[in-house]
Amino acid sequence: MAKLSNGKVAFLVIFLVLSADQILKIWVKTHMTLYEDIQITSWFIIRFVENNGMAFGIEVLGKLFLSLFRIIAVIAIGYYLFKIIQEKTNTGFIVCISLILAGATGNIFDSVFYGMIFSESTPDAVAGLFPADGGYASFLHGKVVDMFYFPLIKIDHVPDGIPFWGGGNFVFFSPIFNLADSAITVGVILLLLFERDHLVDKKLEKKNA
Repeated sequence: MAKLSNGKVAFLVIFLVLSADQILKIWVKTHMTLYEDIQITSWFIIRFVENNGMAFGIEVLGKLFLSLFRIIAVIAIGYYLFKIIQEKTNTGFIVCISLILAGATGNIFDSVFYGMIFSESTPDAVAGLFPADGGYASFLHGKVVDMFYFPLIKIDHVPDGIPFWGGGNFVFFSPIFNLADSAITVGVILLLLFERDHLVDKKLEKKNA
């Protein structure tokens, strides 16, 4: 069996991540009401939420700025991926960058297009795809769909005196995220764990040049 070229590996990773991410998001949007839960296990829940921000629901600055920032970032990462493929960089490094690019692109689709192609999701109504009356927002103002919730540890009442959570509830892990966020996170972790030396080599090459 012939070995896939780095370009084909990058394409395959990006295609698979983007396809799975968008299929899952569209299913959630068109089958679940906002904040609805599907409990898989006590520590794994599908919970439909939407956010205007970046990965894991973090919200900073304005929606338009975030959408434009994502687009610029994806163009920059895409150009970098093209360059390292041309330089015949090792396949592991290509996969890491491809995962990061795929994840960033997946969330861009939500921000750029979802406002125009979906009706609004509410706690009482499931969104419709391509509604006759138009979407819930304009170009670049769509919301990112999140659904993975892993409350691994839940304490309903933390004893008083415990810093930050004393007297309240504690949940670990509380962020709700999507497959695109996961791809970015996995790509970065693999990069740091297995391709750190390659990153150093690339910096040295750039410095020497």
